[in-house]
This record gives sequence, structure tokens and C-alpha cells, in this order.
Amino acid sequence: MDYINIAIALLTIAFGAFGFLAPRYTAGALDLEPTGSTMGLSELRAGSGGLFVAMGLWCLITLDPVAYFALGVAYLGAGAGRALSIVTDKPPFKKALVFLAFEWPPAAYLMWANWPA
Repeated sequence: MDYINIAIALLTIAFGAFGFLAPRYTAGALDLEPTGSTMGLSELRAGSGGLFVAMGLWCLITLDPVAYFALGVAYLGAGAGRALSIVTDKPPFKKALVFLAFEWPPAAYLMWANWPA
């Protein structure tokens, strides 16, 4: 189980690195467009980048099951927002499902495997 935890943390860092280091690329991949100011790029660096890089790094530094559980909760929340968006906003369905597939399975695994005793 530790190897899967570590793999998910590394993937989290990798995906977060795109938002953190390449927010314009991330904006294009997410069909977002910064207009009027660069605040949108700042939000991508923070919310889609730095947050996930820091969570993944903390998991790897501590190897604490509670940290991995918290990462699972973060993925659960992201997936819940994505699922709500699929129902209410009607984004491109296949693209949204691919993103959801990178949110809920890791959430389920991390929360199940690292459930606090």
C-alpha cells in the first residue's frame, strides 16, 4: 500500500507542477482564459498548482497515513466539484470524466487505505 500512496503523491506533485509552473498551459488544458488581468494565472498557480504540490510533498516528507488520508479528502472534494459541474454546467462530457477519473479513484484509495484508526 505504501507504494501506491507514494505513486499517488508523486502524480499529485506532477499534475500540480503544471498549474504551478505553467499556468497558461494549464489554462488552455482546462478551457480557461485569463481576461482583464493576470489574477486567473495567480489562481491557477495557487489552487491548481501550489496546493497540490505542497500536499504531495508533505505526504512524501512525512509518510504519515493521516497526510495521505487528507490528500484523499482533497481529491474527494475536487471530484465532488467536478461531478456537480458535470450535472449543472454541462462541460465537455468526455473531458470532464477523464478529469474525474483522476480525482475519485485516488480519493477512494487514499481514504480507504489510510483510514485513521
